[in-house]
Amino acid sequence: MKKLIFFLIAITSQVFSQSAMEIIKKAENVIKGENAYGEISMTVVNPDYERTLKMRSWWVGNEKALIIIDSPKRERGNKTLKIGNEMWNYLKNTETTIKIPPSMMLQSWNGSDFTNDDLVRESNLEKDYKHKFLPDKTLSGELCWGVELIPNPDVAVVWGEIHYWVRKSDFIPTRLDYFDEKGNMKRYMEFEEVKTLNGKKMPTIWRMINTSKEGSSTEMKVIDMKFDVKIPSRTFSFQELERGN
Repeated sequence: MKKLIFFLIAITSQVFSQSAMEIIKKAENVIKGENAYGEISMTVVNPDYERTLKMRSWWVGNEKALIIIDSPKRERGNKTLKIGNEMWNYLKNTETTIKIPPSMMLQSWNGSDFTNDDLVRESNLEKDYKHKFLPDKTLSGELCWGVELIPNPDVAVVWGEIHYWVRKSDFIPTRLDYFDEKGNMKRYMEFEEVKTLNGKKMPTIWRMINTSKEGSSTEMKVIDMKFDVKIPSRTFSFQELERGN
């Protein structure tokens, strides 16, 4: 009888774990799809200054990404390329390509509150973490699932724990809380202004709040997004990275 109970508990736990992972998978698909092209503005705010970048981005799942900055003028033509587990920055003014080591994936991307990891989606939230349900919570008037993500022991990731909140009505992500290895929340991201872009409903404002730096935040605004588009393989190459804008 005890063996049967343990077996049922194990099966139930596995089912819930798979369900939680499926929720994350659907939420991630809402904001990135299998492959996509996007036009995005990023506004960085801190006590000392405010600046806005405009950029274009192409990506294929978690495997490949290319970001090209179009403005301001002094940064136009700077690019970020990610292929597999490797990442490079190209600086237009000096025509130099810099490889970003794994130890710098948690560093700020272009002075923002988003990290290198965030911009190229190095971490795979479906594969690199274990998933467990948190109690449901209502956020912005929407009942949400809560999923706790704990990194697998054999995977090098930048966060000790992530809490992911997803709307039950349509799988649209609402908020992510990021914790360090000691359990301290270091930042959180809110998703707002849900709109339909090219036939797909998604949040168009992604706001990252840095709890470690008072008055520091970064807002990404999706101007346009096209999903499931054909992207030539040469897009994710050194030739594309280093050629003229």
